[in-house]
Amino acid sequence: MNIDVLTIFPDMFKGPMETSIIGRAQGKGIVSIQTHDVRNYTDNKHRRVDDTPFGGGAGMVMMAQPFFDALEEILDVKAGERAPDTRVVLLTPQGKTFNQAKARELAQIPRLIMLCGRYEGIDDRVRQVWVDEELSIGDYVLTGGELAAMVIIDAVVRLLPGALGDETSAEEESFSDGLLEYPQFTKPAQFRGIEVPPILLSGHHESIRRWRRKESLKRTYQVRPELIKEQNFDFDDQVLMAEALRELGHDVEIPRKEKKKRTKGRG
Repeated sequence: MNIDVLTIFPDMFKGPMETSIIGRAQGKGIVSIQTHDVRNYTDNKHRRVDDTPFGGGAGMVMMAQPFFDALEEILDVKAGERAPDTRVVLLTPQGKTFNQAKARELAQIPRLIMLCGRYEGIDDRVRQVWVDEELSIGDYVLTGGELAAMVIIDAVVRLLPGALGDETSAEEESFSDGLLEYPQFTKPAQFRGIEVPPILLSGHHESIRRWRRKESLKRTYQVRPELIKEQNFDFDDQVLMAEALRELGHDVEIPRKEKKKRTKGRG
């Protein structure tokens, strides 16, 4: 996978993109991340990238010209054309909220181009001509799109095959199935009077699986109840959800499977 980031602060990416999982993924050739300084594409001697907004108002707006020239050179296409297997993403508070499902979707795309705005944003003609998708990482305002780009890159890269040491890790994490992750414990089994749940020491894999699933349901209900409403539970999950609610003090009935009535055949 190839990721290109257009920004006026490329140095911000040096630490986060060169360490931990992302750094190792680049070292293995799983992903290539390139930052491009938008100032290098300006057509004025002062390398100025912003100007006052038409119609008046506070702040400055990033000019279209540097982004147009940068994208034409990086993608080797003319404005309005589309490079194959490429998605251009604009980081903006007006975009759709980024989530795990979107991370999985982006991880399937061979090349991502991420545009980081500053000040009052980027001249809208860049969005009209170049942008395929606008994304936000939450309902708040940052000083620029760089931090949002780093968050999205981190979430996407860890889903690429080979990026994680254990390929099952990404499947069991929070939001991988729309729920929060179950509690995790490690040695020692007792620490300062707090014991690890005995079921985790039992060695009974099916019991452990059911406990983890129930704790995942319980934690999601307590912290992010809106996620529960989005689930389409099968019978086993309905039973575990009911058990979780009872443990939380709710008076609910445990679902029971209806036995099919046997019918005598005629012959």
